Amino acid sequence: MQEKVNNTSRECLRQLIRTRMASRQAMQRFLKNVGADITFEMLQIMSCLWYEQGVSQQVLAERTAKDKACLTKLMLNLERKGYVCRKEDSHDRRNKLVFLTEEGEAFRNWLAPQLKEYYRRLDDLVGEEKLKHIQDLLQEVQHALETY
Repeated sequence: MQEKVNNTSRECLRQLIRTRMASRQAMQRFLKNVGADITFEMLQIMSCLWYEQGVSQQVLAERTAKDKACLTKLMLNLERKGYVCRKEDSHDRRNKLVFLTEEGEAFRNWLAPQLKEYYRRLDDLVGEEKLKHIQDLLQEVQHALETY
């Protein structure tokens, strides 16, 4: 007789994946509805640069969980839009450092209040206290997976 497998971990991870997909799709709809003309993946790159400029493409790839080829394509698209520029690292000429342009800063200033409202609405729908609890639990799961 086959042993019954505990599916709690498996179902939890499946739910994480479904939630990630729903989160991405909701953000894509939001970006389309406000006329942002960027993708979720481009927003991930831009968001990193909103907090720290002059980072290497390698750092951006790690922070956004993108491979080198995907990041290169995103960078080219963001450069075409005029939102970012890449400059040679004076300490290591093999590296390119990424910065927001004036247009990128203007885009940030335009989008930031709308993003704030997006997140405020999510707080209202789910509840800030619940979201904080979920965040704590997800950090525990992340730690468990990273140390597995």
